[in-house]
Amino acid sequence: MHTEKVDAQDSTSVEVFRNGKLDETLSVSGHYDVKCFDVDGNLKWEDSFSNIVVNEGKADLLTKYFKGAAYTAAWYMGLVNNAGFTTYAPGDTLLSHGGWAESTAYAGSRPSVAFGTASATGGSSNPGVAGTGSLVTSSAVTFVMNASATILGAFLCTVSSGTSGVLYSAGSFTGGSRTVVAADSLLVTYTAQD
Repeated sequence: MHTEKVDAQDSTSVEVFRNGKLDETLSVSGHYDVKCFDVDGNLKWEDSFSNIVVNEGKADLLTKYFKGAAYTAAWYMGLVNNAGFTTYAPGDTLLSHGGWAESTAYAGSRPSVAFGTASATGGSSNPGVAGTGSLVTSSAVTFVMNASATILGAFLCTVSSGTSGVLYSAGSFTGGSRTVVAADSLLVTYTAQD
């Protein structure tokens, strides 16, 4: 007699991997957009450039948001003089920024900057997938030049004149310094983003 044996076995294995953290980050940055028009309104040049958000600006941003206090935003824009420029530094403040100087070759004090409502497009519903970032853009401010000058860039701060306020950011034109003459107008916007 012949006997056949079948040894049937079943085996199942399951592994589940889970990402145990959500990876959201906030990295503040921004850029300036500048257009220069002559006295007749003709576009002479334009530039768009990134900036450094200094330590003082980052600390002010976080303090105002997280500490919470009565706060009304007041922002002003200034121009960076090309003469004597060496560098921007994370430790720069409005009172102390040894690598650069402000240009005052324009009429009046630093123009006031108004911001709209930020878009909130950052983040993702999928952990580990980066979002597209959030941003807020200022209205254009105008500098009417009252002298010939060589301008290197722009900065954003919290006071219309003097050095008692907070410096938020500063940056230089991508193509190097630019010359302006009396009666030229610089239209500048700032976009803050994460």
